[in-house]
Amino acid sequence: MEEVNLDLAGRELKIKTGELAHQADGAAVVSLGDTMVLATVVMSEKPREGVDFFPMMVNYEERFYAAGKIKGSRFIKREGRPSDEATLISRLTDRPLRPLFPKGMANDVQIICTVLSADAETSPAATAINAASTALCLAGLPFEGPVGAVSIGMIEDKLVVNPTYEQCKEGKLDLIVAGTKDAVTMVEAGAKEISEEIMLDAISLAHEHIRKICALQEEMKAKAGKELRKEVIINLPDDSVKEEVEKFITSEDLDGLYSSDKHEVHHHLDALTDKVKEKFQDKVANEEEGFWTEKAISELVDKIFKEYMRKNILENERRLDDRGLDDIRSLSSKIRVLPRPHGSGLFQRGETQILSIVTLGSPGSAQIVDSMDQDYERSYMHHYNFPPYSTGEAKMLRGTGRREIGHGFLAERALIPVIPSKEDFPYTIRVVSETMSCNGSSSMGAVCGSTLALMDAGVPIKRPVSGIAMGLVTDGKGVNKILTDIQGMEDFAGDMDFKVTGTREGITALQMDIKVKGISIELMREALKKANEGKEKILQSMLEVIPEPHKELSPYAPMITSHQVHPDQIRAVIGKGGETIQAITKECGVEIDIDDSGLVMITAPDQESGKKALEWVKKVTYVPVAGDVFEGKVVRLMDFGAFVEIAPGKDGLVHISQLDHKRVENVTDVVKLGDIVKVKLMEIDDQGRYNLSMKALMKRPGE
Repeated sequence: MEEVNLDLAGRELKIKTGELAHQADGAAVVSLGDTMVLATVVMSEKPREGVDFFPMMVNYEERFYAAGKIKGSRFIKREGRPSDEATLISRLTDRPLRPLFPKGMANDVQIICTVLSADAETSPAATAINAASTALCLAGLPFEGPVGAVSIGMIEDKLVVNPTYEQCKEGKLDLIVAGTKDAVTMVEAGAKEISEEIMLDAISLAHEHIRKICALQEEMKAKAGKELRKEVIINLPDDSVKEEVEKFITSEDLDGLYSSDKHEVHHHLDALTDKVKEKFQDKVANEEEGFWTEKAISELVDKIFKEYMRKNILENERRLDDRGLDDIRSLSSKIRVLPRPHGSGLFQRGETQILSIVTLGSPGSAQIVDSMDQDYERSYMHHYNFPPYSTGEAKMLRGTGRREIGHGFLAERALIPVIPSKEDFPYTIRVVSETMSCNGSSSMGAVCGSTLALMDAGVPIKRPVSGIAMGLVTDGKGVNKILTDIQGMEDFAGDMDFKVTGTREGITALQMDIKVKGISIELMREALKKANEGKEKILQSMLEVIPEPHKELSPYAPMITSHQVHPDQIRAVIGKGGETIQAITKECGVEIDIDDSGLVMITAPDQESGKKALEWVKKVTYVPVAGDVFEGKVVRLMDFGAFVEIAPGKDGLVHISQLDHKRVENVTDVVKLGDIVKVKLMEIDDQGRYNLSMKALMKRPGE
């Protein structure tokens, strides 16, 4: 067993190998404090045939035992399908690692990160990335790492390394950065409207610590790393094959593919591919496998076109749709697209079109999240859908995929800083973004569509949010071209996808993925500057349609009425066995939520039912005062008097001597069960009992 460690901002980061998972190609346990993540790497002995992508799978596995918990469901105690959080961390781990494998690698690689211990204070995400990178370094794969990862927070204008969950929630920044010792390769951030300079300072601080983590992994690799495995196969076209095809394809052929219409580009690309296949049909017909198969020719033509696109951008600053490098596609915004939903917005940028819908619900509709290391409620949530028709394809409809979860989370994170507090707006808010059409930047379209829908719904957001995706094409020798508002082909052919969202006050979310080995802070600074300019243009276009949130909610939205009661009165609202609250909700058709402070929130379908429920709550929580007069119902008869209900759940005694001024022999001579009588509260005795009088409201004989 080998072990190395370092001090990471006051906490011990420890790497161990050789103790667990001996049959994996590479295995490492990385600990930060009491959080421990085991990462294992296994590579297939043979490459997968006919694939045009690197078949790497990353799975982040939560284990409830890691936090000393048993799963909350009464019926299912075993961990099931990955939670959204686990899916997000799987994606987060994959993104900085994938670019560091050679192009054309076709062996299956599986990385599994299992949380063995969780301290419930900090997210295991960065630890999982560090563990996965270490395992890859030890496995003898052609991995150009190591990669280190660090989380950064901001508390009272001070940047903090390894912030706790609470610090991320209360602070202005929740950032994870991954990179090599030379450059940053991945950024994921949520922020409360911070400036570009603060964001860059945080990324720079993270990279300082990333260098130390990379050095620690290299130390471990020197001690326990395996030799490079020989069975790795790189599937790249033979240079001679590519040269033959390139000689046949003319620049006129490639120029003919340029268009702002995505389907037109693909149609002409297919026609060009058919032309190449026809030219080399003898070679294609005589080769069942290799570089002259029909599939290989298709991939090669696609690659040649992407290289031509890149060259055109680098040398001529010409983009696929003939926009300038800083130009944004045509913009369109609409609100109140749908009649019944509580709010809706349709945002379109070029061929990317997003329909966002807002639903307002009761406080009790909030999602209860029972996760491995923390339990919490989500009263604002965003869900993103990407149906196959949005790209003109016919595919099997499956469950929510990783991509949809990731895009939904990014759009949710972008808007959280401007969502009003529960005190100001007690509704649960659900936003759904439906991708109607996609040609790049659909997640940023979801941010803009959500802003429109929230404002249409009358949600008093603090400021509107817009988002934009930036791209990069680099020759690796110092020539870099930053692209504003990238479309699909530019995303696939480019070297960076840099998504930025924010208000006019600052950044609310940021996500960066790259396909090269890293980019400099200066290049990020330039990209952020151009992104800010682009966001402002988009925001101006949106505000022309709806400059501020509507003052009134939709007539179809529920109404919420708040009423504060003393915490001691909560039991009165609930009643014995819940009978009172159940009676109110059933008879009035409302939902009632009560917090520990005694704040009662009534969610009603209309004003009348809400008012009725509120009056009921006021009655059951009313605290009688001596001298008050009530009209009550006789509920019990005793020899010594009658009990009268003066409020729901509150009875008082009218002693026989208080029934009338004259002497009363039998209680039933004056009142009967069920009678409605007027009584006055004379006193509340030491035991809290109500002493009532009927005669106090009667005139004496002769008066």
